[in-house]
This record gives sequence, C-alpha cells and structure tokens, in this order.
Amino acid sequence: MQSQAIPHVVPLQGGSNFRDLGGYRTGDGRVVRHGAVFRSAHLGNLTDDDRTALGRLGVRTIVDLRGVNEAAETPHAIAGLSCRVVGAHIEPGVGERIRGAVADGSATPHVMMGFLTDHYRDYPRRCTPGFRTLFTTLSDGTHRPLVFHCTAGKDRTGFASALLLTLLGVPWDAVMEDYLRTNELWTGHIGRYPELDIDTRAAIVEARTPYLEAAFEVVRADFGGPEQFAERALGLDVPARERIRADLLQG
Repeated sequence: MQSQAIPHVVPLQGGSNFRDLGGYRTGDGRVVRHGAVFRSAHLGNLTDDDRTALGRLGVRTIVDLRGVNEAAETPHAIAGLSCRVVGAHIEPGVGERIRGAVADGSATPHVMMGFLTDHYRDYPRRCTPGFRTLFTTLSDGTHRPLVFHCTAGKDRTGFASALLLTLLGVPWDAVMEDYLRTNELWTGHIGRYPELDIDTRAAIVEARTPYLEAAFEVVRADFGGPEQFAERALGLDVPARERIRADLLQG
C-alpha cells in the first residue's frame, strides 16, 4: 500500500480520534480540502482548551451518529460554542449481541468478528436514514465546517468517512488507511471488556479491513456501487454529488 500524507490530527485532551478529512489526494490529482469536514469519537468529555480548539476550527455543525440512549448518556460538552447539533441517530444494535455473548461465555474472536461483519453489512441496508441525514447536512455548505461522530469514531463514523472519501474520488487503499488509523487514535477502548482474552477483545475494539469491506460489498451488490447508493439510499442526485465535490476538492 502506498501511504499518502496523513490528514491533520487535532489533539484533544478530553477526546480522541478527532481528525480533518482533508489532505487525501484523489485519483484525478485533486486534494480533499482541509478544514471543512472532521471526524471524531464522541465529544462528551471536552475540556475548555478543547472547546477553544473547536472554536478556532470554526465548527458550525456537529452531526451525532450515536443512538438516542448513547447521546443522552454522554451529552456533548460544547457549552459556549456556537454550533448546531444534528441528530442522525444510528442505534448500535451490535452492542446487545456482544454483551449477550460475553454474559453466556460464547464470546470468541470468530464470533465477535461475525457480529461486527454483520453489523457493517447492516449499515447500507438498515441504517440509511441516519447516513442520509449526515450527507444531506454535509452537502449544504452553510453547515460547514462540520464534524460528525459516533461513540468511538470507528464503525458508524468509519463507514461514513469511507463513503465520503470514495465519492470524492480518493483511491480505496487511502480510504482503508484512513479507516484503520482509528486503531492508533481511539483511546476509549482502554479498560473495556477486561474479562475477555486479548484476541476476543481486539475483534471488538479494532477497526478491521474485513468489516469495512463487508459494508461496501453490500453497497456494490445491492445498489451497484457508491454512486448509486448515494443517489438511491441517501437522496444525493448528480448535482448534489457534484456540488459536494466542487466544495470539498481543490486543485
């Protein structure tokens, strides 16, 4: 894999996995614009310095991909920031399956990988309302700079980021590189599932290539590809997609 320049990581004291999706080069030689779209883990523990950092970035909109209960349990720590919060709730159904397997002793690396793979396949099949809200919001330039997030910034956010970069024309190896970078940047997994062995735990908390590939296999099989998925499932017609590219690409 040929490594591209890594998009700017924004260090936060009370958050993790916050980064600018700008900086990736497309197949036709353009570059994703810096400072327009950011991805992150949840923003529930931000410090005063973190809020100052988001203010300097000029963030106008936060799109929350977490489920309703997740969002209620860990509200945004954004007091004093002038930004709009958009709920694009996608329920984390895989969590119940994981907790059940942990409780009954059936959790193994193979079982956990199966759960996560199935969960990713559900994104383009059953979770499109939330992703549609995200992309509809993102397509309107008045909402940018924009940050979208789930809990870890790994799964729901990972699929959404991969779809956006793909629609912008970023090559797949760079899309996957961005997705896997969560494994270096997300710190929220520390201390989770202490009762599990290291391999089983890793299958839950890591971003893994087969997971993202499973989601895009469904995008291709059920819709014909990312462009068709964007049109049919997300409501982004050709002019809307071209507007996003015009706004988010330079060069």
